[in-house]
Amino acid sequence: MKTQSRIDFLVESLNLLPHPEGGFYKETYRSTETIPTESGNRNLSTSIFFLLTSANVSKFHRIKSDELWFFHEGSALTIHLLNDTGHQELRLGLPYENEKQLPYQVVKANTIFGSTVDSQDSYALVSCVVSPGFDFNDFQLFEKEALVSKYPEAYDIISRLT
Repeated sequence: MKTQSRIDFLVESLNLLPHPEGGFYKETYRSTETIPTESGNRNLSTSIFFLLTSANVSKFHRIKSDELWFFHEGSALTIHLLNDTGHQELRLGLPYENEKQLPYQVVKANTIFGSTVDSQDSYALVSCVVSPGFDFNDFQLFEKEALVSKYPEAYDIISRLT
């Protein structure tokens, strides 16, 4: 199956919707149990399918919970982090394709991050589990100017992911 046909198939069969940060998503799980947080009660955990293509990116954003990423298929992707040490990269993909990538990665709470598909004309299908559970009230997208002033050495990736 050609790449675009596979992307179209996954979007349709998994009922994926456009995500505000880029790519496509579908919530697959939301626990019924809740836990109190500084922002109010949140579900213990949530999970989504997330599909990103090489033609789009996941823009720099931040959430107030830990997020675990699990690779399913397609091309490896890079999760770009901005933190106290500057720009860092986590590689998500099959470890036999590249020894520096893993089939799972963790983005700690309150970390600014975005992601890109590593291969041209490709896609990555992953699952993301958030704990405490995801809530759009805890979601913050970033503008280029705000990030460049804090991380000038990461100008190129900030320009790409904002």
